[in-house]
Amino acid sequence: MQADEQPRPRVRSAVRELIETVLLTLLIYVLVRHFLFENYRVVGHSMDPTLENEQYLVVNKLGYRFHEPQRGDIVVFHDPRSSDRKLIKRVIGLPGEVLEIRQGQVFIDEQSLDEEYIPNPGRYSVPPTPISADHYFVLGDNRNNSSDSHNWGTLPRSKIVGKAWLSYWPPHMWGVVSHEIYGLAP
Repeated sequence: MQADEQPRPRVRSAVRELIETVLLTLLIYVLVRHFLFENYRVVGHSMDPTLENEQYLVVNKLGYRFHEPQRGDIVVFHDPRSSDRKLIKRVIGLPGEVLEIRQGQVFIDEQSLDEEYIPNPGRYSVPPTPISADHYFVLGDNRNNSSDSHNWGTLPRSKIVGKAWLSYWPPHMWGVVSHEIYGLAP
């Protein structure tokens, strides 16, 4: 009988370790997914040529807990018109600035914005728009095929999920997402 009783504590110990490992794995997954990172699939062509339709990204949700979004950041956010949907655009205007678009050319506080990565400027104008505290003006890189701040207004900071960080699909797009740093023309 002693031979039969010895394996039971080992089995219980193994089962306990398995349960602890599964629970710890789930806890780590939930913490990472909720507080640190999130995956995102680009849907549509509003960020062409920078991002492709059906491209998969890792979004850094932690960074904006320590600093605010900057001009040029590509951000994922909850659509201000439908909170169950997420969009991705580039931050163009910052809180406290006045943004204007004249025949596709962006002006910040009356200074022209240099955007070399935009192949085709928008075919629209936006009157001078003051950007209030905790709001951002976001635009798609494919200006003529993007529903963004030029359509629905500024984006509240509270809607921003995080900054696009890594591209992991398709393979030819693997790597860190480039956030063009550009400035105002002199």
